[in-house]
Amino acid sequence: MKSARRRSRELATQGLYQWLLSGAPAGEIDAQLRNSQGFDKADKDHLDAILHGVIKESETLSTALQSCLDRPIEQLSPVERAVLLVAAFEFKHHVDVPYRVIINEAVELTKTFGGSDGYKYVNGVLDKLAVEMRSLEAQARGRG
Repeated sequence: MKSARRRSRELATQGLYQWLLSGAPAGEIDAQLRNSQGFDKADKDHLDAILHGVIKESETLSTALQSCLDRPIEQLSPVERAVLLVAAFEFKHHVDVPYRVIINEAVELTKTFGGSDGYKYVNGVLDKLAVEMRSLEAQARGRG
């Protein structure tokens, strides 16, 4: 059974995917997500924080991610881009969640919604980003 937080990450990823493709306002996407199957099982506060936070901070988060990418962020698939934005937001704002958990969740999201090997790319990018955004935690785990 999926945790409420995983469900909120799934819905946020779907909403951000839609936002990246359509540019629809956050409020419109939010309203559609509330009618999604499984919304009642999601951690609504976590979903709101991620969805609205990523949209609000997308430029800053994209800049942080860009240094870990091998191509411009705009060239990533919308699924990979949405997942990476969710993870970057959580690295920055949810320091109570260990970075390994965030990376594992991102890998699972990419396996669920993305292309066949996209999760390997996402994992590699987030390993690099963790060293930048969570340097003390990464050093404690012998990664930095």
